[in-house]
Amino acid sequence: MSDIIVIGGGIAGLSAAARLSVDAKVTVLETEDALGHHASGRSAALIERNYGAPSVRALNNASVSYLEDGGYLTPRGLLIVGEAHDTEAFGRDVKALGVTEISPAKALEMVPILDPEKVALAGYHADAQDIDTDRLMQDFARLLRNNGGRIALKSPVTAIRQVSGAWEVTTTEGILRAGTLVNAAGAWADIVAQMAGVAPMGIVPHRRSMARIPAPGGHDLSRWPMFFGTNETWYAKPDAGALLVSPAEEHATTPHDAYTDDMVLAEGLARYENMVTQPVTRLLASWAGLRSFAPDRTLVLGRDPDTPEFVWCAGQGGYGFQTAAGASQLLADLVVGRQSALPADIITALTPERLR
Repeated sequence: MSDIIVIGGGIAGLSAAARLSVDAKVTVLETEDALGHHASGRSAALIERNYGAPSVRALNNASVSYLEDGGYLTPRGLLIVGEAHDTEAFGRDVKALGVTEISPAKALEMVPILDPEKVALAGYHADAQDIDTDRLMQDFARLLRNNGGRIALKSPVTAIRQVSGAWEVTTTEGILRAGTLVNAAGAWADIVAQMAGVAPMGIVPHRRSMARIPAPGGHDLSRWPMFFGTNETWYAKPDAGALLVSPAEEHATTPHDAYTDDMVLAEGLARYENMVTQPVTRLLASWAGLRSFAPDRTLVLGRDPDTPEFVWCAGQGGYGFQTAAGASQLLADLVVGRQSALPADIITALTPERLR
């Protein structure tokens, strides 16, 4: 019998399990045959401290030192570009992300395929960094196992019930028991809650599509920043010699193994093409992921107010990797009963009570 069962082997569940394993015997259950198959495996893999609601930004800042100390970060930078008629949206982006306005000419030096006839507005923030997401996942898994924890792949949960103060979780390998259950099931978080007889939080998955295209014009992209259209109507990010381009859509959907909507992807690529001089002639690959949000678009971390043996680790949206170190530490502190280093108002904004 474990002390804690974590349902979900994405970055949220794996990091939480690793932190909890310092104080408890932990088992992670993952439906797929590999960790991080769904949202975690389809991440843009960037940390931008100013991205998200105030509570998300607090978790970003709480995660940076862990990521820096572990050598998981490399410089990338973030660039926003817009046309002359985008002034209002551009101003909102500058304020929200804390970027510094720069000249269009400077933006073209950073990304030489930008169209000088279109780019009239530009803003840049140097302190945005790539995250080595694969190594981060592997290291959290290693920490969990080193502390005596276990990861069970290909273990879909088919039933959950409480019996004599303990959770009985039925999987394909049998029934597992634990005193505490952590729900880190991503897009399936509300479904897992309902299986356990716990009221859902209103967490809704949203599809986001991505295309991988050859390096435009044969350029060396290694020093290019990630670059966005105003109001995040598209974005592009260098990736191992190629370029990722996303329409940055948020289409509410049901939990499933997501795939691209060809029309949405085409529209997003057209918005990107409108701002550059190199057309998209072919795709190397395309895919989609699900970013799951609570109603207030911030994470849900901590014990359920009505069923305290049931712990929420959900609603990461697009912030899973950049908040993982801080969020997992907060979750472990809340479960074990330690004082958190985060301010009380931030903890209140993240814990499940706010949504009941």
